[in-house]
Amino acid sequence: MYTSYFGLGEKPFSITPDPRYLYMSGRHAEALAHLLYGINESGGFVQLTGEVGTGKTTVVRTLLSRMPAHADVALILNPRVTPAEFLQSICEELGVPIGDAERRSLKLLVDALNRRLLSAHAAGRRVVLIVDEAQNLSPAVLEHVRLLTNLETPTQKLLQILLIGQPELRALLDLPELRQLAQRVTGRYHLEPLNREETRHYVRHRMRVAGATTDPFTAGALREVHRISGGIPRVINVCCDRALLGAYSSETRKLTARLVRRAAGEVYGRRFAPAWLGWIAAAVVALGAVTALVGGWRAWHDGLPAPSGTPDDAARAVGPIARGPATARTTD
Repeated sequence: MYTSYFGLGEKPFSITPDPRYLYMSGRHAEALAHLLYGINESGGFVQLTGEVGTGKTTVVRTLLSRMPAHADVALILNPRVTPAEFLQSICEELGVPIGDAERRSLKLLVDALNRRLLSAHAAGRRVVLIVDEAQNLSPAVLEHVRLLTNLETPTQKLLQILLIGQPELRALLDLPELRQLAQRVTGRYHLEPLNREETRHYVRHRMRVAGATTDPFTAGALREVHRISGGIPRVINVCCDRALLGAYSSETRKLTARLVRRAAGEVYGRRFAPAWLGWIAAAVVALGAVTALVGGWRAWHDGLPAPSGTPDDAARAVGPIARGPATARTTD
């Protein structure tokens, strides 16, 4: 709807994980290099975690587009399955024929998979298993995943496993019953949200990929995008998409901070106040605290007992007694 209005060839802020739109921030580049390194390693697990919407799946899609020619990949997107279903999914991804007998026996499934891995090794190929949303794996399935790393030759593991998931994956692997698997994780990387400067580059990168020749987002609008989204790419996409639609509806070609707040409010069903209101609120709270401290000090000071007086006052009080009683003067 708004694409032609802003001179775009397509919508720049779709939430689908399109590798063309991957903004290679320093941390995303490290995450991708981490996975590529894992593929070329000889066995073990590589773990990539990150909060929801930080771009893990986009990194994986980019990894698949850059996969070495000698690698065969099994990608599991729905790991909330039984151990048998998990092994069947791996076999199907790798083109391993399985009959009714294999479907009824975990051992026969593992044997069929082992033959496929040995065949790939003999042909000089690497087999990589990528499990997305791995935090949804049950401990029972994870134990079978660990056992798959026992498939090996005298010099090399036959299967490289990449576990991609939310931070809960780290807690899952910390369970005492999974310590053997955790010890086989040879690399870990946690994908953090974007900072303010990276958010600004991210928005402009996606606009350029979509064909933009001008920058409709003002500096204030980009600051609001980062503040509201917390640097989470998926939230950035949702806010910016709605903001562009709002600008189109308002027939304006410049997106301001106010327009971004209004767009975010429409998406999330609540009002987003300007940042300066937060600063004023903090200042009022600080002033109130100072006032309370001063008032408390004054109350404490006023409650002290009155001083007993000065030395001169004391002397005047006892003077008549020290001199004795007054005597009458007589005259001759």
